[in-house]
Amino acid sequence: MDAEKVAELRKKRAFRKFTFRGIELDKLLDLTNDELMDLVTARCRRRMSRGLKRKPMALVKRLRQAKRDAPPGEKPRGIKTHLRDMIIVPEMIGSIIGIYNGKQFCGGGDEAGDDRDVSGGVCVYV
Repeated sequence: MDAEKVAELRKKRAFRKFTFRGIELDKLLDLTNDELMDLVTARCRRRMSRGLKRKPMALVKRLRQAKRDAPPGEKPRGIKTHLRDMIIVPEMIGSIIGIYNGKQFCGGGDEAGDDRDVSGGVCVYV
């Protein structure tokens, strides 16, 4: 697809504007980590100040790869993870994450658009 068709598809698919505490997604993506830490709660600030460990960074890398591999205008493939306590950063918006609830992966593109499964786990469509 060329750039004109991609732009045409984006115009056709109008989504609601995503905001976090009054700041739109475009501006959130431009924020540095220090500016982002000012917006989140104290628990998230503490955890972010201590740095992202190996497993959360691996998840972010896999989400980036899934977004990069997705064709323009399509959803990226679902990524499965056991990280239930991961802080959602603006870079993760637009990804599909399947979170393991102890029995099965909830979400991740396996369910048909439902945000709850029978065991009560919440699926994440970030």
